[in-house]
Amino acid sequence: MSVLARGLEHEEATVVPPKALSPEGRPAIQAELYEALTQRGQSLVDITWEQQRLHESRRWSVVELLSHVDVAHVGEADRHLVWNAGRAELTTKPGADRLERLADQECRRWQEKNPTVAAIMQACGTWSRYWNEEEAHHETAFNRLSSVLGLEVISDATFIEFRKVFPDDDMLRTLTLLSISEVVAAVDYGQCSQMVQDPGLRALFKQVAADEVQHMNYFIAFAKALVDSGAYNAKEAFAVAHLFLRDGGEVHGSKRERVESRDTHVNWWDRLEHREGFYAPDALRKKEQLIFHALKRITGITVASREELEDTWMDLVGC
Repeated sequence: MSVLARGLEHEEATVVPPKALSPEGRPAIQAELYEALTQRGQSLVDITWEQQRLHESRRWSVVELLSHVDVAHVGEADRHLVWNAGRAELTTKPGADRLERLADQECRRWQEKNPTVAAIMQACGTWSRYWNEEEAHHETAFNRLSSVLGLEVISDATFIEFRKVFPDDDMLRTLTLLSISEVVAAVDYGQCSQMVQDPGLRALFKQVAADEVQHMNYFIAFAKALVDSGAYNAKEAFAVAHLFLRDGGEVHGSKRERVESRDTHVNWWDRLEHREGFYAPDALRKKEQLIFHALKRITGITVASREELEDTWMDLVGC
């Protein structure tokens, strides 16, 4: 594991002070979910308990963190970052709603054919309630701060548009897309935390970045379990990664020369606005490295460049 990836994986531990540990030890993401279900005899009740323990150990207060932001001294560039973050976070609830629905649908489809895959789907859908809650913290924190700062109002029409639910897709593709989206978000928020001037605002960006790292790790764990089950082909994970990292791909967000027109839903990376003279997070190489690392964890296949990623995808497709 690279130093960069290791640092991001453990960043959240430096943000929220851990609660007193129970005799069960420190709560953690079940990284080997397929093995836990098939070899260690864990049930969905066991897995849900671990999800709850980790969620409780990391819970934080929006009201408390916002109380530490000195709104009178937040500069114009930092205000722009806050406003963009609030709009972007409006698109997360539809993703979580879709994931819960799709996971349960897939659970029922697999229940007779492969009970282990059904259990993986149900574990994912169950965890989506925590993802939804944590992302609600991000959305309300940035949008409330935007209101207090007197920034451009997000209209009800925009709010409703950004709530469009994503269309369904193959579950491995969905989980890979979500893990990569969280990579991009974590890096962007991490970059923002280093750039903003107010200590309270810096703490908010750092906390949100830590949450996104945890979400990334959960999505990777669920995706890996599907590949480990043999029911899903690694080529689907590589197809999504190629979508992001190809020339002019999604990882460039709204900086792309051509942004896709989507009538069905809103992707947050399409809608970030970049204004002349204001800092905008980028760090493309850092994002690439973390996406390669995520692919290795999901599929067991190593790539180290966009060219290798495309070649591997083509090989897996059979071209």
